[in-house]
Formats: sequence, structure tokens, C-alpha cells
Amino acid sequence: MALINPDKLKKVKHKATGILNRVIDQQINLAVTGLSRSGKTAFITSFINQLVNENSNSQLSFFNPVYEGRFIAAKRVPQKHFHIPRFDYDNAIYCLEQAQPSWPEPTVGISEIRLAIRYRPKNSLLKYVDDTATLYVDITDYPGEWLLDLPLLNQTFEEWSEQMKDLLKQAPRLEHAKEFIEKVETLDPFQAPDENLLKDLSQEYTQLLHHFRYKLGLSVIQPGRFILPGELENAPILQFFPYLNFADIDANAYQNAGDDTLIGMLRARFIEYKERVVRKFYQEHFVRFDRQIILADCLTPLNNGPDSFADLQRAISLIVDSFSYGKSSLLNRLFSPKIDKLLFAATKADHVTPEQHENLVSLLNQLVFQTKKQLSFDNLTMKTLAIAGVKTTSVGKTNHQGQLMPVIKGTKLSDNKLLTLFPGSVPAKIPSSDYWQKNPFKFVEFSPQIKTDPCQNLAHLRMDQVLQFLLGDKMK
Repeated sequence: MALINPDKLKKVKHKATGILNRVIDQQINLAVTGLSRSGKTAFITSFINQLVNENSNSQLSFFNPVYEGRFIAAKRVPQKHFHIPRFDYDNAIYCLEQAQPSWPEPTVGISEIRLAIRYRPKNSLLKYVDDTATLYVDITDYPGEWLLDLPLLNQTFEEWSEQMKDLLKQAPRLEHAKEFIEKVETLDPFQAPDENLLKDLSQEYTQLLHHFRYKLGLSVIQPGRFILPGELENAPILQFFPYLNFADIDANAYQNAGDDTLIGMLRARFIEYKERVVRKFYQEHFVRFDRQIILADCLTPLNNGPDSFADLQRAISLIVDSFSYGKSSLLNRLFSPKIDKLLFAATKADHVTPEQHENLVSLLNQLVFQTKKQLSFDNLTMKTLAIAGVKTTSVGKTNHQGQLMPVIKGTKLSDNKLLTLFPGSVPAKIPSSDYWQKNPFKFVEFSPQIKTDPCQNLAHLRMDQVLQFLLGDKMK
């Protein structure tokens, strides 16, 4: 009788355990999504910190397992996918807990981390099996810009190029893209492909995307891997750009164009990018998520103006449309998980005064209105919150012209100076065009607070409500 390979036996047991956890609904695949600078790394760090460091001093009164005294402990355990980098929680928490704390490095690639949460079941069938139960939570973090590539799967090169042309020829992009547009419009689409020309123009297009995202605060950046390439940096698969003159090309000539022409090579690389980068990423990761949180920084666009707000709304719509939603049945959990809970979170709520939080939630609701309307029709469970994964300010009041005015106080990120201010009123709906002239908003970035008690969890706003929404129904 042949001996069973120990490694194969271990894999079989590992897979069987995962299936068992899904059968009894004791596993959650949580996707943390959002565009760059929305606070994903700080959020995940706080999410883990609140659970693994939970103690009598924790501020988690809205998380039922803690409030009811049923929470026992949580710890990090080895992740399921060994080929994916581990989320660097230790370095992130180190940055936040220094004598002079700093923000951890932002997301530049995909990472995972797994938590095991031990608790006492109260109402579920699990209480008849054992006094305690364990919920496994797999958290996946990845650059939000990669999400914006998913719609490419349903587009041809022509359709994508036309869409990018429309964006490039509108304010505020047009002013910065004129030179690039002129260069592309002078190209002969049927000339022989020049590797140096492809490289140079794709780099110029990439620089534009960087400028749009980090200087203008725009959100719709495609392809997303151009600004966060990861292991694909300098690969020819990232060396293409939208062609802007399809109206002048004979349709038959285009369809018959081979890779020995410029337009044929651009199309070939676009298709290769879709299949080898976008589709592969979607098939490996997105199809297994069953809970999702979308983080949105609504405050920075208030500084940047109406174009930034419109772009954020467009980006959120593109992100959500790329996921498969629906109530999760037993068969779905085993073979084709679908996202059944979605949390929209307006981040950096600590950067405005508390009475503005309701407006901040209302503003985010306005941004995602059409999305929520459709998902509500599909009976998806949704919630919108204003949160701060890591709280950076304290609140108070100051006397201004004989009246008490709410203020926040924190350390300004740019110069480490202590600052007290009222940043302005957050509009409860998407502002009209004259808002930015009449109501200047002074959104300021703050540094993390200094921790005075080493046993205290990271200070936060509403992380307990986040935990309750995303985990609470699995820990009854």
C-alpha cells in the first residue's frame, strides 16, 4: 500500500477545514477597498488592533460580543494563501506607537492577514456543539486603483480609448494633457511599432495619471497598474496608451491590423493587460470575497473642487459595479461566494468637528446614491458610517466673537505644529458650483496622536460599529 505524502495530506486537511468553516458559516473573506490616501492601511491596522488587544479599557461598546461579555480573545494565525505577501501589521503598529508617531507606508500591492476570533456563542446552533466557537476572518488589502481596471474586462481597446479621450479632453485634465494629446493625434496608426516610442509615450501617459491622482486629487485612473505597477514595472505589458483618433481610421483596416502596426501593437498589449493582469487578479481574489468595506475620503475633494467630487463619484460607481453581490446561500459560501454585506465608510471623520459627522455621512450617501438604490433592490445589507480608523484629534470649543464655536485640535502633518481650528461645515449633499467660492473648506491633514498608555488600543471613531456590522451576525 502506497504511503500518503505528508504534504498532500496537510493540504487536504487544510482544504477540508476551510470547507467545514464555510458550511458552519465560521469564515469571512473581507475585502478592504478604496482609492489611495483613503486610509486603508491605517484602517486595517486599527481593525486588527481593536480585536487582538481587546481589554477592559477598549472602546468597543457597540460590538455586541464585547458588550455582552462573550468575546474571549483574537490572534493572528497563518494565512491561507502562502504566495501572497502578509499585511505588515507589526511595522504599521510600530509607526503608530512611537514616541513621535507617523503614518505607516500606504498600500502598493496586495497583501493578506488572517485572524482567529474566539467567543462564546449565544443564539446560534454552535452553542449546542461547544461552549466556545472560533470565527476566522481573512482580510485582503490591495491598491484601490487596481479596482478601477475591472471595467476594462468588458471593454474593447476602441471603447476604452474613446472613454479616455473624453476624460482627457475635459477640465481639469485637458490643461495638463494637451501636449500628450497632440503627440498621439499626429501618429500614423499603421506605421511600424517603435519600442522606444511606445515606451516614451506610455511613460508620459503614466506621468499624467500620477499628476491627475496626486496633484489634482482625481480618482478615475486607468490603467491602475500604471501608477502602482508592483512587479510589472518596466514590463512591455504596461507600455501602451489610449489611441485618440479612431474616428479617422477605416474600420476594416483596423480590424485587420496586425502586431506589425502601431495600432495593432497597442491593441495587443491592451488585450494582454486585460487577460494576464486584470482577469487573473479578478479570478484569484475578487470572486471569493463575501464582505466588503469601501473607504472614501470625501474631505479632500472639498478642498479640490467640483471636478474632484465628480471624479470620486464616477470612481465609486466603477468600483461597485465590478463586484458580484447577492444574498449568500450555503452553496454560494462553498463554491461561489457573493458579497452579502457592504459598508461605505467616510474616512478621516476626526478631521472635522463631531456635529459635522451626520453631514459627512449624508454627503457620502449622495455620492453613492445610485449604487445604493440598485443594491437595495437586490436586497444587499448596507450601511454608511463616518469613521476614523486611527483618531488624530481632540475636540473642544473656543470663543469666537462672543459665541462658542466647536474646534478640533491636533498636530499638523506638514510641519508638526499644534493646530486648533474649525475646518468648516461639511455640506449634507453634493455642493453646487458656487459652494467653493462661498464656503471655503480648510481640510488639514493631521499626524497620529501620541499614545500615553501603552496598554490602550489605538484611539478611533466608530470602529466598534464597523466590527458589529461586518462580524456581529457571525458571532451570535
